[in-house]
Amino acid sequence: MKISIDIDCTPEEARAFLGLPDVAPMQKALLDQVQQRMAANIAAMDPETMLKTWLPVGLQNIEQLQRLFWQQMGGGGGPKESA
Repeated sequence: MKISIDIDCTPEEARAFLGLPDVAPMQKALLDQVQQRMAANIAAMDPETMLKTWLPVGLQNIEQLQRLFWQQMGGGGGPKESA
């Protein structure tokens, strides 16, 4: 003999029936904190700060970086300045 029972309820109803706590308010509060922290970190990272963080100390100057690229490409010291 085989018996099957179908129960049609929402997850909230199932949690209440089983006596499990409602964690939605706690989850929302934690996600709001994470979102605020991420927004603050993104706002603090302007392009200049990001370049200083990502590039080694010797290459922080953009002109030095350009010269390095020109040397690697075989262009010598970069574009010639006209007097």
